[in-house]
Amino acid sequence: MNKVPDINEDKMAADEVSPNKANLLGLSAAQLGDFFESAGEKRFRGTQVLKWIHQRGVIDFDQMTDLSRSLREKLHQIAEIRLPEVVRQDDAEDGVIKWLIETGSSGCIEMVYIPEGDRGTLCVSSQVGCALDCSFCATGKQGFNRDLTAAEVIGQMWIAVNTLGGFGAQSERRVTNTVMMGMGEPLLNFDNVVAAMSLMLDDNGYGLSKRRVTLSTAGMVPMLDRLADVIDVSLAVSLHAPNDELRDQLVPINKKYPIAMLLASANNYLEKLPDKRRKITIEYTLMDQVNDRPQHAKELADLLRDTPCKINLIPFNPFPNTEYRRVSNNSLYRFKEILINAGYTVTVRTTRGDDIAAACGQLAGAVNDRTRRGERYRDKALKSEKLLEKSTSSEEQLVRIIHA
Repeated sequence: MNKVPDINEDKMAADEVSPNKANLLGLSAAQLGDFFESAGEKRFRGTQVLKWIHQRGVIDFDQMTDLSRSLREKLHQIAEIRLPEVVRQDDAEDGVIKWLIETGSSGCIEMVYIPEGDRGTLCVSSQVGCALDCSFCATGKQGFNRDLTAAEVIGQMWIAVNTLGGFGAQSERRVTNTVMMGMGEPLLNFDNVVAAMSLMLDDNGYGLSKRRVTLSTAGMVPMLDRLADVIDVSLAVSLHAPNDELRDQLVPINKKYPIAMLLASANNYLEKLPDKRRKITIEYTLMDQVNDRPQHAKELADLLRDTPCKINLIPFNPFPNTEYRRVSNNSLYRFKEILINAGYTVTVRTTRGDDIAAACGQLAGAVNDRTRRGERYRDKALKSEKLLEKSTSSEEQLVRIIHA
């Protein structure tokens, strides 16, 4: 566990705002062009600054040497490049890195870097907490405070690339892929997430391929219906159940947008993309005796018959006070075999970073909860502990009476 020093000692807390300064960190090339034009400068200055920030990792105007001295002085007066603050960095034994990032009075979020061979995946958060309440996810148990700004979303990318030494150099550890699978439901923060993903894709920004930027959703159908009209990225659907009855329990938003509606929207997204070979990734977290039975696998195979997809099976990663258990290896591979025999491409997500609570479903951060959901879950856990203590005490008294 490492306390990380400020990247910029003079930057403000994430929720503080300079009254007369624009934060350029989360602005797209077009928005930067508008900003410079409104300041009486040429629009191409926006592209120059975009490259300095997101290609070269420079956040000090004085180091932007292709800008005139007068323009740099003007930028000091009207703008800033303000990053989120890293509170802590945890390094797992398997190379996974987790950062705790402060979002001012709203609390803290977490993001995770997962290296594997020549691939490095960054799992990015979109909300402080989560507005949804999936029963098997640690983030949902923390409640919800607010959406992250575009600067706070893309700021995670900047921090990771900078930490890994990836700006302007060939680092052994690189961010080659990003997944919007951290804290929060990305489509509930539609505009800011789209803006941040656009910077990830921009050739003057991070220049990632559209196949290497993935958005994962639990099923916000109205926003998913809009997504292909504004951006082309890979899509993952957090399904986790083969029928509405079970999914209603695991993913409560299913009561509003049931599986048939969700899959229709996902298929529509694919149809709008120019590349007709693309597939959706179906994410399915396996929990012991909940959704891991052979009948669930057969039902899932039938359900997805008309959806171009690959299936990613995720063994459940326990967290404090959860009622679920990790799937057994036998059940996992039996489930996988049924799907493969039905003709699907199936992968199993390897558990990584669980020694620092960085595995899938374990991200929690520290949320200043506006919903009181976190308080209710903590109270429920406390009551369960007291009942367990009382039951244990009664059993011990009974044993003493029997042996008296």
